[in-house]
Amino acid sequence: MKVLAILGSRNPEGQTARATDALLEGTGAVCERIFLPTVHIERCRQCDAQGWGLCRAEGRCVIDDDFAALVDKIRAADVVVFSTPVYWSDLSESMRAFTDRLRRVIRHRADKSGVEGKIAVGICVAGGGGGGAPACTVSLEKVLTTCGFNLVDMVPVRRQNLEIKIEVLRVTGRWLAGLG
Repeated sequence: MKVLAILGSRNPEGQTARATDALLEGTGAVCERIFLPTVHIERCRQCDAQGWGLCRAEGRCVIDDDFAALVDKIRAADVVVFSTPVYWSDLSESMRAFTDRLRRVIRHRADKSGVEGKIAVGICVAGGGGGGAPACTVSLEKVLTTCGFNLVDMVPVRRQNLEIKIEVLRVTGRWLAGLG
């Protein structure tokens, strides 16, 4: 099984990375981690007057950055983990920029190949008081299901329960290994 983890955090040792690593460790699989803030992903330009562009017509984006390569990695993976820190009860800016473009490109029917039905897990890690994690999971769930992923789990995490959630995520990873 090949697992791809896309993290909306830049800190490879932070809470979001720790939670993600626990799930990846549990799978026992070949895993790749991509930290979105460290790759070149631009925001959607809403190319035409209706707010679309080639994404709607052809299922591809006109922006020349690392986005298309990441979509190819998603297609090549058996399982994709989307993991984000929670900012103001929502996705991080880098995860939002990526998922906004992803849902536009994937809406093109022919381009859903390799994504529709692919197993995905979402992890939303809140610092501070931690109350924004549930709202963030709703936001992430909406975009991933719109893209056609088979979203098998959404895990809200707060810094106050990080250690217990790390154990839950290891178990979730072992469960995922049985699906792949």
